[in-house]
Amino acid sequence: MALTPQSNEAFLREVDDAVRQDQLLGFWKRYGRWIAILVVAGLAAFGGWLYWNHHSAGKSGETAEEMQGLLEVVAAGGAPDMKKLDALAKDGQPGYRATAMLAKAAVAVKKNDTKGAIAIFKGMAADSSLAKPYRDLGLIRQTALEFDSMKPQDVVDRLKPFAAAGDPWFGSAGEMTAVAYMKMRKPDLAGPLFAALAKDAQVPETVRSRARQMAGLLGVDAVDATVGIGEDGGANATSGG
Repeated sequence: MALTPQSNEAFLREVDDAVRQDQLLGFWKRYGRWIAILVVAGLAAFGGWLYWNHHSAGKSGETAEEMQGLLEVVAAGGAPDMKKLDALAKDGQPGYRATAMLAKAAVAVKKNDTKGAIAIFKGMAADSSLAKPYRDLGLIRQTALEFDSMKPQDVVDRLKPFAAAGDPWFGSAGEMTAVAYMKMRKPDLAGPLFAALAKDAQVPETVRSRARQMAGLLGVDAVDATVGIGEDGGANATSGG
C-alpha cells in the first residue's frame, strides 16, 4: 500500500533520526577510546602544573628535581624509573603523591593496562588527603576509562556535579554525559548539552569542535542558540550570552 504524504514524511523523519543516532554512537565507539588515551597522555604535564600551583613549597629541591625528571620522561613517552615513581606515590606530601600517581596512570595507559590505570584514578578520587582538584581529576579520568563498560545512567549520575557550564571539568564531563544521553536515546538532552559545550570558550577547542558537529547532527544550533544545564543534570534552552 502506498504511503500518504503525511505518513511518508513521518517515516523519513524516523529514518533520519535513526541515522543520526547511529552516526553519533558510531563516532564514540570508533574514537572514544583514542580520545580517552590522548587525554590521559597529557596527565603527567597537567599533574605537574597542579603540583607547582598547589604544592610547590615545603619539599627539598632534590626531590622536586627528581619529580621533574620523571615527568619529563613520561611526557616524552619514555619509560620512567618505576621504583622512584612508586616511592613518590607513597610520599607523605600530597602534591608529590598525586603527581606520581598521575604519571603512573599515564604509563599504565600506554601499556594498555586499563585496569591498572582505573585503579590508580579510583584511588585518587577516594583519597581525602588530596586537594579537590586532584580528586576530581581522578574521578573524571576513571570515568573516561570505564565509560564503555558503564551504564549510561551511571555515567550521568557520576558526572552530574561537573557537567555544567562554568565547571572546570565541563569539557570532559559534559561530553561524556551528552554521549551517555545519546546511548539512552535522549537526544533532547544531548543536543543542548553539545551546544553548550560548543559555545563555552573555556572548553578545549577539540571538544568544542566535536560538540559543534554533534549538535548540528541533532538539529541544535550551536552558534546562535544559548543553553543552560537543568537541575536534573540535563540541559534546556535559556536566554543569555
